[in-house]
Amino acid sequence: MKYKDYYEILGVKKDASDSAIKSAYRKLARKYHPDVNKEKGAGERFKDINEAYEVLSDKNKRTRYDNLGSNWQAGADFDPTGNFGGFDFSQFTRGNGQYQTYGQDFGGFSDFFSTIFGDLMGGASASRGGFQGQNFEDLYGSLNRGNQRTSSKRSQKPQKAENLDIAQDVILSLDDISNKDKVTVSVSYFDKCKQCDGKKGFCPNCMGTGIVKNSKNLTVKIPKPIKDGQKIRLKGEGKSNEYGESGDLYLTIKIKDKEFEISGFDLSKEIEITPPEAVLGCKKEIIIRNEKINITIPPKTNTGKTLRLKGMGLPKDDGTYGNLNIKTKIVLPENITDEEIELYRKLYKNKFAN
Repeated sequence: MKYKDYYEILGVKKDASDSAIKSAYRKLARKYHPDVNKEKGAGERFKDINEAYEVLSDKNKRTRYDNLGSNWQAGADFDPTGNFGGFDFSQFTRGNGQYQTYGQDFGGFSDFFSTIFGDLMGGASASRGGFQGQNFEDLYGSLNRGNQRTSSKRSQKPQKAENLDIAQDVILSLDDISNKDKVTVSVSYFDKCKQCDGKKGFCPNCMGTGIVKNSKNLTVKIPKPIKDGQKIRLKGEGKSNEYGESGDLYLTIKIKDKEFEISGFDLSKEIEITPPEAVLGCKKEIIIRNEKINITIPPKTNTGKTLRLKGMGLPKDDGTYGNLNIKTKIVLPENITDEEIELYRKLYKNKFAN
C-alpha cells in the first residue's frame, strides 16, 4: 500500500500548530464537501481530508505517524510488517501477510490508516462486527471485556447532570408590552454536535468544532404587568439530550423604546421647543400607546425643565401606573429670516445693552 502524507493533504507544515491544522481542515472540508462540490474525485478528496485531520488533530496518532514518517516518504510502498515508533504492526497480518482490520473499513478510512491506527480504533470498530477470523480475546485478552464495560456505561445516564437550560435576553418595546398579548421570540444557542457527539474530529456537520448553533422561533405570552429585568421561564424549551430530557428556557425582559426612556415604571421623553415657545408657552402633542396627548408648556420654560404627568407610565403590580416625565430642550428654528434676526438684535440691545 502507498504511504499517505497527511501534512501534504491538509497543506500544512510538519510543525504546524493545532489551530493551523484545524483551520486548514475546516477550509478544505467546506470546499470538498460532497453536498457542495460535485466535481469528480471530490468525494475521495473529502475522505482524505477527514482522515488526515483525524490523525493530525490527535496527539497520540500524530506522534505515531511522525515516527513512521521519518522512515517513509509520500508515495512509497508501505510494508505493515515492520516496527515503527515502538509499535509492531506484524500482529495485524495473517497467512499471506495481507492486513486484516477490526471492522469493514473504519468508517471509510483507508487501509493505510487502519494498518497504523487499528489498535486505537478498536472501540469504534467493535460495533461493526468485530475482528474478522479472530476475536478480541485472542489478540488483547481483556480488551473485549473493557469495551463491554464502556458500552454498558454509555447506556446509562452520566452521574454529573448536563446543564440543559438556556438563558437569553428579550427586547420588548413600549408597544409590545402595552398593546400585545404575545410576541415572537427568536432563540439562538450553541449545543453539542449530535452527529459526532461533541467529540470534534472529522465531522462535516460541525466542521470539527464539536459545537453547532441552533435557533428556533417561539410565541411567548407577555405577562401583565411586566417590568424591565423580569424573568420568564418556559419549561422544556431548553436543550435536549440523548436520554430524552429537556432543560428550560429563561428569558430576561429588556424594555427599550425609540421614543421613550424607561426607568422602572416611569417613562421619560425629551421634546424640543423654540425660544418664543419657551418664553410665551405653548402646547405640544405626543403619541403614547397609540394615543395622542396634548402637553401644556408653561411660559418662561428653560431647557431641562421636567413636567411630570402622573399615572401615564407603565402599570405596576398594585394596579397603579408610573409617571411620564417630559423634559424640555430649547432649539433654534431651522430657518431664521433676516427680519427675525433683526428683531432678536433689537431685543438684545434693549435687554442687555449697557
